Amino acid sequence: MILVSPKLRLEEVSTVRISGVSDILICKDLNTGGAVLYTVLRVRDHEIVRRLLSLYESQHFEDDPLIDNFSSEGAHVFVFPYRKERPLETFYMGDTKSLTECEDICINVILACMTSGLPWPLLYLCLRQGLLNLNRDDSVFINYEIELTDLDAEIRERECVVECARILLLLLESKASLKADSYQLLQKKTANQSYFRFTELYRDIRLAAAPRSRTGIIRRIIRWFRYHSDTIFGMLFWVSLILVIIALAMLFSNLVLGDIPWLRLFINSFKRIGTESLTR
Repeated sequence: MILVSPKLRLEEVSTVRISGVSDILICKDLNTGGAVLYTVLRVRDHEIVRRLLSLYESQHFEDDPLIDNFSSEGAHVFVFPYRKERPLETFYMGDTKSLTECEDICINVILACMTSGLPWPLLYLCLRQGLLNLNRDDSVFINYEIELTDLDAEIRERECVVECARILLLLLESKASLKADSYQLLQKKTANQSYFRFTELYRDIRLAAAPRSRTGIIRRIIRWFRYHSDTIFGMLFWVSLILVIIALAMLFSNLVLGDIPWLRLFINSFKRIGTESLTR
């Protein structure tokens, strides 16, 4: 299937999910030779389409991630950027991090929400559906594989902030025994539904965060290895593969020839120096 607009020619690469109202697809842009991927919501439910178009008319934010939207074969297509998933709930390891590091990730979650550029109802769905992702450097981003069945056009910032605060409580839960001020403040104000804006949530986390101290050398080394783990394991894989190939070549040579000829380079190299033989 190819979806065509004045800007894009999208060919499906994979299907993420199909629901009663929409298809969530990963597509490549044939205009770029397939080098650029997009997350595509192909919405078939006309009422959901109407709500979405109305939202984008009434709630337009800076850094809006919506790249294109157009009609195609009885559906309406919404095109968003694609980023490889690193789900926050999977890659967040609060037990292994300090309170300061956990609070920094919480701040990054808030900043990702504040700068998402999404209408509030869509941001709310992203939060509810676990579409927050954690980079290796602990920054946070949102992906756009949004299930639209429960889209509520009446959602406003307050509901998003309350949902975000709930997520932050889960992130800080492992530090509750440390009597973390940030956790206790969040717990109290979330119970009272005291948050209305992301700026209020950001301010509270900043003010209640544990004092910053210089990170020790051991923790910095661990963080460096964690950040470069993919590269390190990739290098180890290729080194191991080369060593296996060398070992198999030596075994084959020994079985066929009864010897490993190229080892003579090392065995016989120092039997004679100049005109003097060292074997006499």
